Amino acid sequence: MSIGLNQREGDVIVVAQSGPLAGEVVVPGAKNSVLKLMAAALLADGRYTLTNVPVIEDVVIMADLLRAVGLEITMSPAPAGETGQHLSIYNSGAITPVAPFELADRIRASVNLVGPLLGRFGTIDIALPGGDDFGGRPIDMHLRGLEAMGAEFETSSEGIVGRCARLVGAEVVFDFPSVGATENVLMAAVVADGVTTIRNAAREPEIADLCNMLRKMGCRIDGIGTATLTITGVAPSSLQPVTHEVVTDRVQSATYIAAVGMCGGTIRVARANAQHMGMMLTRFTDMGMIFDIDDEGITATAPDRLISVDVSTLPYPGVATDYKPLVVAMLSMAHGVGIVTENLYPGRFRYVDELRALGANIEIDGHHAVVRGVEHLTGATVVAPDIRAGAALVVAGLAASGITEIGDVFHIDRGYDDIVGRLSALGASISRVRPES
Repeated sequence: MSIGLNQREGDVIVVAQSGPLAGEVVVPGAKNSVLKLMAAALLADGRYTLTNVPVIEDVVIMADLLRAVGLEITMSPAPAGETGQHLSIYNSGAITPVAPFELADRIRASVNLVGPLLGRFGTIDIALPGGDDFGGRPIDMHLRGLEAMGAEFETSSEGIVGRCARLVGAEVVFDFPSVGATENVLMAAVVADGVTTIRNAAREPEIADLCNMLRKMGCRIDGIGTATLTITGVAPSSLQPVTHEVVTDRVQSATYIAAVGMCGGTIRVARANAQHMGMMLTRFTDMGMIFDIDDEGITATAPDRLISVDVSTLPYPGVATDYKPLVVAMLSMAHGVGIVTENLYPGRFRYVDELRALGANIEIDGHHAVVRGVEHLTGATVVAPDIRAGAALVVAGLAASGITEIGDVFHIDRGYDDIVGRLSALGASISRVRPES
């Protein structure tokens, strides 16, 4: 169990109408980055240190999975003045490239073991990845990219078995800028023979974070932050372990901004990187919010009532699909009608019934959500269907009259580092309780 994580199955988050919010919240490292950085430690022997690591359940699960294939991982509190925790990862070289089903099935990021294990050891046996269920997220692009480099795969309902001699550099062109596929081909290509070019690569800040760590290890990567990555493979023996600070979590940052947007007030989101949130901050501004941005964070001020806007999810630098539940929650109390279009995961509206239970007026039409803002939400008992939807229900509950109880909060624990404590410090009326049996 990671430092400070005190989960209890069956817990409920209880919130009451709150606001205006005030104060400062410090945002830790990104879930969507740290899990991939942990997998990168498979590429070279030695001891790695990751700092600014969020205290979340997905880090615990990923650590268990990596221990099962042979890494040694310990967690410790960050020193005073730092956020999150530290991970010490030791790779002795004694790696078994077989990921147990019961662990791989629990987390989507398990698929990120395929690239580094196949690239370094020429073999991988892993269950199909698990994680949140909000529609199909196939891994065919991952496999096609690695097949272009010489890998061969056998897939079944139980998982994937991959084999190769040393991978060979190739030109890999994605028909969609898949984050996971870009990461997998990248981590395989850094130890392949020759040059690999990834075209239509995903450009998320978390991929740049992975590239920056890999370059510190001795990998040769050009085009970081662009849609074309050029990787010149090196021998694994030439790589070295590093210390690396995880990039700030932009979705957690947006969550606290959404909270003040619905509850009113002014808050400081320390360590938030506005450059990584450009399009989302533009849409928040269109909704009436005011931002003061500097190198150390973002100060967010909310109007009396938000203004409805239309929002479409798109690959980075567009509005990320992870922001969408927050946007829908904010629009539920905004003035006017907003249409939210999901272009990435068509099944990701499964939380709408929970918002309706609070009194939201939302209609689903295919991959569009039509949100007619109401003046008031009312507390109710709801359940969190996934990480981001759970956070959106917390935010909505803070703006609803009465009491809102959110169940299945283990989903929220997978991606949020003490959301209750952080919101409470801003003046929110929120607690975590265990219902009596």
